[in-house]
Amino acid sequence: MIEPKELKTLIDSRFQVPVVEGEDKVCSLEEAIMKHVKKGMAIHFAGRGGAIFYQLVREFWGKDPGFTLICNSVAATLIALIQGRLVKKVIASFVGDAYPSSGPNPVVQKAYVSGEVEFENWTMLTIPQRLLAGAMGLGFTPTKSLLGSSMEDENKESFAVIDDPFTPGEKIGVMKALRTDIALVHAVAADRCGNTIMTYPLGADVFGAWGAQNGIVVTAEKIVTTEYIRNHSHLARIPSYMVRAVCEVPYGAHPGGMTNCGLPEFEHYFDDYDFVVDVREASRDEEEFLKWIKYWILDCKDHSDYLSKVGRDRLLYLKGKAASDAWKAELMSDIPKLALNREPNSLEKTVAAGAQVITNKFITGGYKTILTGVGLSNLAAWLATYKLKEKGYDVDLMAEIGMYGYLPRPSDPTIFGYHNMPTCTILNNIETMLGVFVSGPTNQCMGVLAAGQVDRHGNVNSTKIPGTAYLVGSGGANDIASNNRETVVVINSGKQRLVEKVPYITFTGEKVTTLVTDVGIFEKINGKKTFTLTAYIPSKAKQKEEETIADIKEKVGWELEVASSLKRVESPTKEELTLLRLFDPKGFFIGT
Repeated sequence: MIEPKELKTLIDSRFQVPVVEGEDKVCSLEEAIMKHVKKGMAIHFAGRGGAIFYQLVREFWGKDPGFTLICNSVAATLIALIQGRLVKKVIASFVGDAYPSSGPNPVVQKAYVSGEVEFENWTMLTIPQRLLAGAMGLGFTPTKSLLGSSMEDENKESFAVIDDPFTPGEKIGVMKALRTDIALVHAVAADRCGNTIMTYPLGADVFGAWGAQNGIVVTAEKIVTTEYIRNHSHLARIPSYMVRAVCEVPYGAHPGGMTNCGLPEFEHYFDDYDFVVDVREASRDEEEFLKWIKYWILDCKDHSDYLSKVGRDRLLYLKGKAASDAWKAELMSDIPKLALNREPNSLEKTVAAGAQVITNKFITGGYKTILTGVGLSNLAAWLATYKLKEKGYDVDLMAEIGMYGYLPRPSDPTIFGYHNMPTCTILNNIETMLGVFVSGPTNQCMGVLAAGQVDRHGNVNSTKIPGTAYLVGSGGANDIASNNRETVVVINSGKQRLVEKVPYITFTGEKVTTLVTDVGIFEKINGKKTFTLTAYIPSKAKQKEEETIADIKEKVGWELEVASSLKRVESPTKEELTLLRLFDPKGFFIGT
């Protein structure tokens, strides 16, 4: 018979949870890339890694590796992969400049027009849907996005429209599952064997990493004990068996930022906006961009060398800027530069008009949520949200990367700005935001979107002018406009933007009911499927209605239809103007 003392010893030895366990996969970033990434691979980036991307460039620059890059968004420093022709194909939903405003990038333009790089266009939701199907071992997955768009036609090898087998008379899209060869992931923490913690919002999440056929290379801000992973298991997204290598890389997301939601003991840091702007400007000239790549990537022997160039003071500033109330100090420094009493410009009038349209439609339509695009559309939704809350309506703003119920802070008009994270009521991922809260049967969502071009039917192009120019791609726009109840588009006028027929359909105009521009408001009225001008924004204070309509005709690429009871849009109130200028104090979108 075993003695009580022996039993206690047995229990203590057999059932003790180890502080650290599993295979030690810790190595240098250089070793990880050299050992696990091979030419010709399909590579998926997850998280906000900068360091792991830089090392990929160092290892394969000039070697013509012929990678396929699979990533929801390709912007800023990732464009160096296109400049260096390290990729032969890009599968993405957004490719271009993202900050301070989204727009075409000349490096992408050149690669597209020359045909040296193939661009396969999907949406912010359909890429993670395909990756999740691949991770689950499925051959295909359904989607409600893409139908009626040009992406339906150009992706026939991976997309088909079928009769819904369970809903007679309904059509549904099916997409071929997508698996990557290897995934490169940056995370906040991982233990030595690869159990990995990601902080929210998750964006595209790690579905592509789960299905990577040759495993995952993880970089982490800090390598922690397995005990720490267990204590925060609700934030762990990647199990160790999927991981091939683990590398400790502090500030590994730079120039991106890193949130510490749920891990307050970790020091977070903000996006380096100035750095991103420098990259954007350098990419305008090929010689300058090659110099930038040489200085910031190729001439750095490792990540430590890179951080020394970034500089300690800059890194400390980014840490401080990530504080939840840092926006207050930023705003106070900007206020003396604001001309708060100047007359509103045309962009401010557009945003205020858009906010009024959103407010009215939200109330009459019984909506509960708003998901916005970028730029003027985003600011219009922000302004409308505060107007609605002032009137006592429950309204929750959403951003596609996983932000729900946020209240936009002044000082930074960027849609995914970190200052807004602490105000969210839910932080999740794209699959949840676009797949459930926008597309689900209980959704009560209004979409407010930007566009590159719009035609008289409300069809929108933000992707490309085939053979001539690459714009930026769909992002989440197709998912939003395909699946929500109603969409409002906010855009500047001009015959290159308001066109008779868009050359590429990023999303159809089926659910686009209203178009707000700097010259007026267009609506689909009296059962028509085309736009009618229902309200005008005068360009001059005392301009007559007929003069204004003549001006509008010069800025619209289709034959203008004018409502019999045309309205005049009132100028923004003093409070509206003040809020707008506080949201965008540097005038990125509304001008200065």
